[in-house]
Amino acid sequence: MASLTYELTLAGLAVGSAAALTGIGLVVTYRATGVLNLAHGAVAMICAYVLRQLVVVEGWPLPLGALVTLLVVAPGVGVVLDRAVFRPLAHRGANPAQALVASIGVFVLLVGTAVLLWGPGARDDVPVLLGDDPWAQLGAVVALACLVGAVTRWTRFGRELRAVIDNRPLAVLSGIDADRVAAAGWAFGSFTAGLTGVLLAPYVRLDPYGMPLLVLEVVAVAVIARMRSLPVAVVAALAIGVAQAQLTRLHPEGWAGPLLQAVGANLFVVALLVSALVLPGIGGKGRDALPPPVRSEPLPGGVWLVVGVLFLLPLGFAGPDLHTAIQVPALSVILLSLVVVAGRGGQIALGQAAYAGLGALFTALLAAGGVPTLAALGLAVPLVAAVGLLTGWPAIRRHGLALALVTLATGVAVSRFVLTQPYATAGVSLGRPAGFTDDRAFYALELLVLAGCLALVAALRRGRRGRALAALRDHEPGAEAAGVAVPGLKLLAFVLGAALAALGGGLLGMGLRAFDPEAYDPVRGLLWFAAVLVLGADSLLTPLAAAALLTTLDAGSHAGAAAAALGLLAALTARVPPLTALLPRARPGGRGRRRGRGRPPTPDDVVPPAGTVSVHPRSGADGAAPPAGGPAPPVPGRAGGPGGRPRPAGGRTRPRAAGPATAPALPGGTPAPRLRADAVTLTYPGGVTALDGVTLALAPSRVTALVGPNGAGKSTLFDCLAGTLRPRRGSITLDGTDITGRSAHARTRLGIARTFQRLAVFPSLTVEENVRLGEEQGHVRRDPAAVERSLRLLGLAGPVRHETAADLPTGTLRRVELARALAGQPHTLLLDEPAAGLDAAETAALARILAALAADGLTVLVVEHDPDLVAGIAHTVHTMEGGRIVS
Repeated sequence: MASLTYELTLAGLAVGSAAALTGIGLVVTYRATGVLNLAHGAVAMICAYVLRQLVVVEGWPLPLGALVTLLVVAPGVGVVLDRAVFRPLAHRGANPAQALVASIGVFVLLVGTAVLLWGPGARDDVPVLLGDDPWAQLGAVVALACLVGAVTRWTRFGRELRAVIDNRPLAVLSGIDADRVAAAGWAFGSFTAGLTGVLLAPYVRLDPYGMPLLVLEVVAVAVIARMRSLPVAVVAALAIGVAQAQLTRLHPEGWAGPLLQAVGANLFVVALLVSALVLPGIGGKGRDALPPPVRSEPLPGGVWLVVGVLFLLPLGFAGPDLHTAIQVPALSVILLSLVVVAGRGGQIALGQAAYAGLGALFTALLAAGGVPTLAALGLAVPLVAAVGLLTGWPAIRRHGLALALVTLATGVAVSRFVLTQPYATAGVSLGRPAGFTDDRAFYALELLVLAGCLALVAALRRGRRGRALAALRDHEPGAEAAGVAVPGLKLLAFVLGAALAALGGGLLGMGLRAFDPEAYDPVRGLLWFAAVLVLGADSLLTPLAAAALLTTLDAGSHAGAAAAALGLLAALTARVPPLTALLPRARPGGRGRRRGRGRPPTPDDVVPPAGTVSVHPRSGADGAAPPAGGPAPPVPGRAGGPGGRPRPAGGRTRPRAAGPATAPALPGGTPAPRLRADAVTLTYPGGVTALDGVTLALAPSRVTALVGPNGAGKSTLFDCLAGTLRPRRGSITLDGTDITGRSAHARTRLGIARTFQRLAVFPSLTVEENVRLGEEQGHVRRDPAAVERSLRLLGLAGPVRHETAADLPTGTLRRVELARALAGQPHTLLLDEPAAGLDAAETAALARILAALAADGLTVLVVEHDPDLVAGIAHTVHTMEGGRIVS
C-alpha cells in the first residue's frame, strides 16, 4: 500500500509540475500584460509538435531540438503574438473582454494551423525530454519559480514589471518602456507553455484538439492564485495533481460510481469550475461585455432573398446525398444561440457546445425510451433550458474574466463528466423522425425550424427585451440605473441560448444519424464563438454564413482551414471589422442614419428651445400628451417666488429663456423630505473611510447640491442613494420605508432615477431607443407618450432622434441620458456632474431644465463642480469634506 501511495504521488507530482508551469506562465503573462491567455495550451501543443518534427521527422539530436524549440520557437511565438495581436490592442485601450476574444482567436488559429500542417490524428512518438523521473520535472518547476521570484524582486526589470502591474499609465509617464515589459512577459509565458507541451506530450494524447484543452483545464491553478501569486499557483498545481492521482485508487460502487470516478480523474476541471464560481473574479464590473456592433442598421431584403435562395439550392440541384448540406441549418441554430447571448447580450459564452451536446444526448435517450423522435427533441429543449438555468444562475453575478471562465468551465465539465463518459453515452444512437428519413425531407424540416428560430430571435431583438439586452451589452451600470433587472436579463439570455443550442444539437445529431461526442467538443465551442465574433455577433445573417463556412471548409481536403482563417480574423478583431458590417444596409424611415451619410444634427436638433419646455414628463392637467413633431406650445403659467422662477401650470412650465436662474427661496415652509440618508458609513477594503456618519434629506420641489473637493465622498454618497453601493452602517429611506438593501434597478422602479459622471448611454441604440428603454424599465411604464415628452423636453424630437448614440457629441449625449432618466417619470432625480463636458450654452439650457423640473415637483440632487450652475439652481448646498457633510 505504501508503495502504491508513493507511486501515485510521483505520478501526481509529474502532472502537477506541468500544471505549475502553466500557472507560472499564465500569472507572469497576466501580470505583465493584463491578458488572460487562453491560447496558452495551443502554444504548448505547437511547441510539442515542433519538437517532434525536429527530432523524429528531421532527425535532429534531442538536446539541440529541445534548445531550438524552447529558447527560439516558444519565445518567438510569444513575441509575435505581442507585436501582431496584443500590443495594438493595448495601444487602442481595448478592454479585457476584447483581449480575451483575441486570445481565443489565437487558440483557434494555432489549432487550425496544426491540423493543416500535421493532420488531425494523434501522435504517440513524441521524444521524452526529462525522462520518467518526476523529481526532475518538479526540480525544474521549483527552480523556474525561484528564478522568476528573484528577477521580479531584486532586478531593475522586476521593479519595472511591478510598476507596470500597479499603474501602467503612470509607469509609462515615469519613463518605463511598458511595451518592452509586455514583450518580455509574452516571451516568458510562451516559454513556459512550450516547456509544458514538451513535458506533457509523451504521456498524453498529442493532437491538435486534446492537448490544448488539457492545458486549458489547468488554468484553475492561476485562478486560484488570483493571477498574482506564483507560490500559490505552484502549491495548488502540485496539490491538485497529487490528489487526482490518489483518487484513482478509489473504485466506488452504485449508480454514482462512474460519475465519482470521472470527477476524480478530472480534478483540475472541478477546481476550475469551483474557483471561477467561488473565488473573487479577475477583471471588474462593466469590463466583461463584448463591444457593441459597428453598425446596427438592418440588412436590405435583397440580401435575405439571396440567402434564402442559396439555402434552398440543395433541394433542387444537389444529389440525393445531402450529408454536408444537412449540417448547415442545424449548426446555424446552434450559432444563433451565440447571437442571443454574445451578440445581443454581450456576454462571453464559451460553453454552448455543451448545451448542444446535451440536446443531442437527451433526444437520443428519450427516443430510446420509446418517445417519438420529434417529441423527444421537443422535450429535450426545455430540459437543457433547465440545465442552462441551473448553470447560469451562479454565473450571472460574476464579472470580468471570471464570467468567461465560468462558461468555459461549464462546457468542459459537461464534456468530461457527461458527454464522453460511457455510463451516459454507451450504446446511445440517434435516428431521424418518421417521415423525414430522406435527406431532402429532413433538410426541409431543418429549414422550417431555422426560419422559426430566426423569427423568434428577430422579434426578441426588436422588442423591449432586445433593447434591454443591448443596453446591458453597451453599459451594464447604465442599464441597471435605467431600471433593467440585470441578473434576470442575463439569466434569460443564458436560458434562451441553452435552449437554442440544444435544439440545434439535436437536429445535428439527427442529421448525422449518430450521437458523436466529438461533434460537441469544447474546442469546437471556441471555434463557433470565434466564427460568430468574426462575422458579426449581433447579425441574424452571421449564424447562417458561419455555419456554411465552417461546414464547407472542413468538408474539403484541407481540414483546419476554417479554424485557421477564422482564428486569424478573431485574433485581429480590434483592427478587422466584422465581415457582415461590409454588407449594404437598409435605412427604412431614416432609422439608424449615421453621420456622414445623413444630415448631421444641427443645433436646433440638440439644444432645447429657449422659450417653452415641457417639464417633468407626465401628462398635463388635461391628460393630453404634447403633440409630436415640435416643441410644446406655450402655456401661460404663474410666476412664483421672489426670483421669478416659473411655477407649474397645466402640467407644463415656461421657464425664462435667459441663462441660469438665480435660485429663489421657496414659498411656504420646507416640504417633508422624501429620500433620506441617516448616519451612512462606508469603508472601502484597506480601511479607507469614504463616508462617516453622513445624514442627508432630499425634499420635493427642491434642488439640493453637493459640493466639495475630489475625494470628499460626494460620488460615494450619491452611489449609496442610487443603490450602486451598500453602506456598511446607516440606512437609506424613501417616504419612511427602508430601501438600504434594494438594488439600483429596484430603486429606479421605485422612482429614483440617476445619471452618471461618465456618460452612460447605449451607443448601439438610437436616441429614441435610449429614451424608450427608460420608459419601458422605469417607475411608470407602458406610457409611450412619455418618450415623446422627454424627447421634446430635451430638444431631441427632431431628426436627431434617429441618430445612433455612438455618433453624437457629448452635449447631446448628456441630454439623451437625462431624457432616458425622465422617460420613466421618476419623482427623484440624482445627477452626478451633469454639466461635465458641456459648453456655456448647453450648461445654461441644462440649468433652465433643472429649475423647471424642480418647480414641477421633482426632488433633485446635483453633485457638481460648476459653482455658477450650483449657485443658479440650488436651494440647498451641502459641502462635503473627508467623508462628512461640514455645512
